[in-house]
Amino acid sequence: MLRKRLIGVVTVRAGLAVQSIGYQRYLPLGKAEYLIENLDRWGVDEILIQVIDRTTNGLGPDMELLAAVATMHISTPLSYAGGIRNAFDAAAVIQAGVERICVDGLIYSKPEELRAISRKVGAQALIISMPVMVQDNELYRYDYLSRKSLPMTQEFIALCQGDDISEILLTDVVNEGSTQAFNAELVGLASRLEVPLIVFGGITHDKQCADLLSRSEVVAVAVGNSLNYKEHAVQTLKDKLNFPLRPSAYRTGTGGWL
Repeated sequence: MLRKRLIGVVTVRAGLAVQSIGYQRYLPLGKAEYLIENLDRWGVDEILIQVIDRTTNGLGPDMELLAAVATMHISTPLSYAGGIRNAFDAAAVIQAGVERICVDGLIYSKPEELRAISRKVGAQALIISMPVMVQDNELYRYDYLSRKSLPMTQEFIALCQGDDISEILLTDVVNEGSTQAFNAELVGLASRLEVPLIVFGGITHDKQCADLLSRSEVVAVAVGNSLNYKEHAVQTLKDKLNFPLRPSAYRTGTGGWL
C-alpha cells in the first residue's frame, strides 16, 4: 500500500497568508513565507500554496512569492495553485522549484490547454482542483468564476479520467474553513471518477483524518487553518494518525524545532 500523506495548506490572498472561511471571509495571518517555513520544520509530507485571487483577477502565477520561497531551501515537496493559464505558466512554476501544480476552473473550459500542460510538465506533476458540493444527491462542481454550481458532465468526467492528471484536490466548498465539517459523502460520490483524491475543507480532527485516509479513494488529507496556530499541531496529528515525522523535522532531546 502506498503511504498516504498529510498536506499542509497555505492560502494566500492579496499578498498575505489568510485563514479562509468558506472562501468568503478572510483573516490575515501574515507573510506566507513564515507559514511555509513552519510547516516545513514541523514535518508535513507536502505543502500546498494556493493563491486564491490570481485566477479570479485574471493574473498569472505569483512568481514573486515562488521566488521568495525558492531562497528558503524548503525540504518538503511543494505544490502550487493559482493563476496557471497555460503550459508556459505551468513550466515557469515548476522551474521556480515547485514539484507539482494544481490547475483550477479556468482550465476546465480549455481541455486542450490541460493536455498541453500535462505534456509539458508530466501527468504526475498535474493535479486538478475540484471544489464540490452535493445537490439532489449528486456531485456538483463549483465554478468560482461564474459563482455557479455545475453538474458533472460526461465530457468533464472523461477529462478527469484521462491520462493527463495524477490526482484530484476535492474541496468541500460548503464546509471549507469550518471545524470538523468535511462532508464524507463527497468521497463516495467522487469515487466514480476513479482518480486518487486529496480531500480538503473543514478537516481539523485526527479521527476525521483517520476515517478519510482509511478510504481507498483517498491518498491524502489537506489541512489548512488548524495547522497554522500551534507549533505542535502537526506532530500531534501525525502521532494520533501513526504518521512518522520526517527525521529532520524535530530536534530530539532539545525540546525545540530545527
